[in-house]
Amino acid sequence: MYSYNDMALEELNKWKIEMKKKSTLVEKVSKGIQNKFNGILPEKYHEIITSAIKNMIKVVLVGSKYITKEPSINLSLQEREELVAQKTKTYKTTAMVEGAGTGAGGFLLALADLPLLLSIKIKFLYDIAAIYGFDVNDYKERIYILYVFQLAFSSKSNVNEVFDRMENFEEYYSTLPKDINSFDWRAFQQEYRDYIDLAKLLQLVPGIGAFVGAYVNTKFIDKLSETAVQAYRMRIL
Repeated sequence: MYSYNDMALEELNKWKIEMKKKSTLVEKVSKGIQNKFNGILPEKYHEIITSAIKNMIKVVLVGSKYITKEPSINLSLQEREELVAQKTKTYKTTAMVEGAGTGAGGFLLALADLPLLLSIKIKFLYDIAAIYGFDVNDYKERIYILYVFQLAFSSKSNVNEVFDRMENFEEYYSTLPKDINSFDWRAFQQEYRDYIDLAKLLQLVPGIGAFVGAYVNTKFIDKLSETAVQAYRMRIL
């Protein structure tokens, strides 16, 4: 009989094929345009984003701010993913309200949305990890969370590299230094910025900022949820 796990494994294998595809010409050109676009943004914008992401990464690696749940045990994969779906709905509502509020508040509040949304996303991933039964008190699992995040919000060329590490995570983890300062947060934050810059810049436009903020934030949560589900299926299945 075709089980839920069979369905999940089939979806996982299709997803893995997508993750391994190389960058198309259009994607390479888009990346080049994004690099040029970064050069014309206000310096204050770059400073706020860089600082927010750098500080958040440090919190993820060494802090306990987001560690609020014990790993779920004795649940089937289907039960776990039903909980993830419920959690996704909750976080989409939170992100939508936050994005609409800051988007309607003008330039400064729209800028404040960036670290706030980042905090929501990281907390969301901590909850998903616990639902799948992984202990986020473990430094290894916090590293994996960062890679899930990076996989969701990176250019195709970086996705290939990150996915290779995740697919062979146990082997890769054994080579990691225990010093958190050795983590390449610079590349991490640049890829994230490149992914969200254009969408979030539209949030600064008067008249449409609230709508853009609400819409974009919910889409980001959807993307993160979809990526996390497949990433943890890869660990379990």
